[in-house]
Amino acid sequence: MLHIGIVACSTEGAALCYRTISLEGAEALGRHDHPEVSLHSHSLAEYMRRVDAADWAGVADLMLASSEKLAKTGADFLICPDNTIHQAFDLVEHRSPRPWLHIAREVAREAQCRQAKRLAVLGTRYLMEGPVYRDALKAAGMEQRIPGTERRERINQIIFDELVNGIFLQSSLEYFVAVIRVMKDEGCDTVVLGCTEIPLLVTPESSPLPVLDSTRILARAAVRKAVEG
Repeated sequence: MLHIGIVACSTEGAALCYRTISLEGAEALGRHDHPEVSLHSHSLAEYMRRVDAADWAGVADLMLASSEKLAKTGADFLICPDNTIHQAFDLVEHRSPRPWLHIAREVAREAQCRQAKRLAVLGTRYLMEGPVYRDALKAAGMEQRIPGTERRERINQIIFDELVNGIFLQSSLEYFVAVIRVMKDEGCDTVVLGCTEIPLLVTPESSPLPVLDSTRILARAAVRKAVEG
């Protein structure tokens, strides 16, 4: 069985990913069982200084530093439960000491299985305005839609002021639900929760659209890869 390495960025999302690996491992392997897991994290502040400066090479350097440490611990492959910093993925993949799963590509595969066509993508402002999901969904024959500028800014504020700090407010849930309802009215058939903390606030039961939970999708894909070798 393969050893999973988690390149963490934000704490709440990485914790959800690790927890999901443990739970999914038990489903696949039996009670209390899961693949071996190691996690390394630089501080979110280090990442955000580089993200805010659009220094994606600097983001890649942090990801690579984590990947090298995880490789030394014995990790066979790597995942990153942070959608935004996948914008640096192309600068990481060919230099990495271990292979990676790509979060948006795993989400796109799941979307194809569900026969989704037009996906609302919610996440940080950098993620919604960037190429990570746009490119992955286009390659899979699907369309990305994102909220308007004002809604993007409010979602970004909720993520960084609340969700990454473990704060989950009813008013913020209501805001997300309202945004998703608007995007449903605009023709979207599925919503991607493309920030790893959003699934801690928005559940399938509360969402007006079917949900693609990027954190749990990536974790499940990691368990499958680890178990299948």
